[in-house]
Amino acid sequence: MSEPIGEKKEYCGLFGIYGDSQAVEKTYFGLHALQHRGQESAGIASSDGEDLRCYTGMGTVRRVFRTGSGAMTKLKNPIAVGHVRYSTTGASRACNSQPLMCEYSRGQVAVAHNGNLINAGLLRDEYEAYGSIFKSTSDTEIITHLLAKPTHVAKPDPLGHVLNHLQGAYSLLFLFADRIEAARDPYGIRPLVIGQTDAGAPVVASETCALDAIDAEFIREVEPGEIVTLGRKGISSRFFVTPGTITPAHCIFEHIYFAKQNSHIFGENVHELRKKVGRQLAREHLVEADVVIPVPDSGTSAAIGYAEESGIPFDMGLVRSHYVGRTFISPEQRVRELEVKLKLAVIPDTVRGKRVVVVDDSIVRGTTTRGKIRAIRKAGAREIHMRVSCPPIRFPCFYGVDFPTKDELLANERTLREIREFLEVDSVGYVSLEGMLACAALPADHYCTACWSGQYRIPVVNVVNKFIMEHHQMTMFDDDGED
Repeated sequence: MSEPIGEKKEYCGLFGIYGDSQAVEKTYFGLHALQHRGQESAGIASSDGEDLRCYTGMGTVRRVFRTGSGAMTKLKNPIAVGHVRYSTTGASRACNSQPLMCEYSRGQVAVAHNGNLINAGLLRDEYEAYGSIFKSTSDTEIITHLLAKPTHVAKPDPLGHVLNHLQGAYSLLFLFADRIEAARDPYGIRPLVIGQTDAGAPVVASETCALDAIDAEFIREVEPGEIVTLGRKGISSRFFVTPGTITPAHCIFEHIYFAKQNSHIFGENVHELRKKVGRQLAREHLVEADVVIPVPDSGTSAAIGYAEESGIPFDMGLVRSHYVGRTFISPEQRVRELEVKLKLAVIPDTVRGKRVVVVDDSIVRGTTTRGKIRAIRKAGAREIHMRVSCPPIRFPCFYGVDFPTKDELLANERTLREIREFLEVDSVGYVSLEGMLACAALPADHYCTACWSGQYRIPVVNVVNKFIMEHHQMTMFDDDGED
């Protein structure tokens, strides 16, 4: 289900830059390059070296920082961090927009988070029991309460100590008055990269495409379990876990769907890996056909690989509207389905009377995928063969991808025949887990495969969902709404 078919939800994008006179403007462009990672809200926090300013709002980067709003002028400072959000814990509300700024005994701090904390509910219970007051329903706010705890503040490395309390997936940016601290969880589940501008200003971002947007040079990735400081002395680093003691669990779904094609993450280019998986898909599920078409955009690279390996001509059978956002990010199914109709249109001349291979990156619920299959069939396709460049998704993700519940997943307890019948296609083929992992640059055990295999690298003791904090607040009151 590539971006127009929208059944899975992604998470967030981060960008930060230190010591640049155009830091806020470059953060804007960096966030714009990361817009595919979240469209529900956007924000920028900046510092002049002493005081922080922050501006957030609902909607896309362009909408939040629209011309004439004056926000960019008010924020203008040489240090800045920014965030684009899709909600994975906490509803799509203004109070959950990031960066999240607060003040504690050590001064001001603004926090931007990509990922999901699986122990968020337990930590919030603990802190509320001791009197902490929360103003949002995001798991990110829990981090600020951890930072402010007096016994944590007194530690030699307060931030490192705090990060060791967190369980789950997190790439984090902390803007303090005089520096930016960038951190990545010990498993390296979410990507985070470091770059540098021509003038020597250090930059950190979720993907290298954001570095490209401001002509910054890619230096390296933030290592799992590492804290990187961007400050007056340039870039420095320390680890809050012993390096090499934990095998990484990179989210390979970043490569399959989320990341932009021109990005380099987890050591390789997204487009090239998708093409490799497409070739593997053709080797595993070859079919006689007249044309290969992708579900754009994230299915395009795999479709190119499938066509190259199979020798079947590649063509565009679906045209995408660039004036509708990534439908997958829309929080309501009804809205997603309406947006799908606006987002993709069939090119009848490409498919009419032909045996068509449709290549997509993934299928989650399958309902909107079926709608597109029906549209291709209505346009005159003689046969439709569905090919998917990841294995069947049978388990929910608790590390920052807002998949539906297990019962809603198309592949849960369905055979391939039942999936084929549901989608109304002539055949269906998924790349194997082993085949997909063999295409990647790193060893197979360096990737998280939980949504396909059900093997969670970080044990999930309590089932968490997007609205856990909303549910938590509801349980604080009885039916009369009184304490």
